[in-house]
Amino acid sequence: MTDDTDAATAEARARAAHQFIAALPHCRALSMKVEDVGAGEATISMPWAADIVGDPRTGVVHGGAVSALMDTTGGAAVLSHPTAPVSTATMDLRIDYMRAATPHQVITARAVCHHVTRSVAFVRAEAFDEDTDKGPVAVANGAFTLDRGRDGGGRAQ
Repeated sequence: MTDDTDAATAEARARAAHQFIAALPHCRALSMKVEDVGAGEATISMPWAADIVGDPRTGVVHGGAVSALMDTTGGAAVLSHPTAPVSTATMDLRIDYMRAATPHQVITARAVCHHVTRSVAFVRAEAFDEDTDKGPVAVANGAFTLDRGRDGGGRAQ
């Protein structure tokens, strides 16, 4: 591939990830932001906000908000995979919460689509706050559907 083709493909992936986030109301409500998109990889951040705190005494973000971030990042990783699915939906998502996110810090999730079959994509994800030395806030493994359109070839790139 030429550099122009690589750049066009990267731009198409980034555009798809941004459109994915923009289309989901909960992503806007949680102020999610696409940080990076690659071939089958996505990184999305979510700022701390008082509205998503699960325990007002501690200021810790609710696990449901972290779950939404990891699910969305997993979906974006699938949509950016070179097999070019047109759409995806979560079939299964297992999240292990490792520790509470530090209050008032941005949480960033990174997902990798590591295996694709004819109809299912498998994803691993990790979420970190700004205290990365403490390890992940949560880790996840998920399975996502693949819709490649009527002809099975996916979207044009």
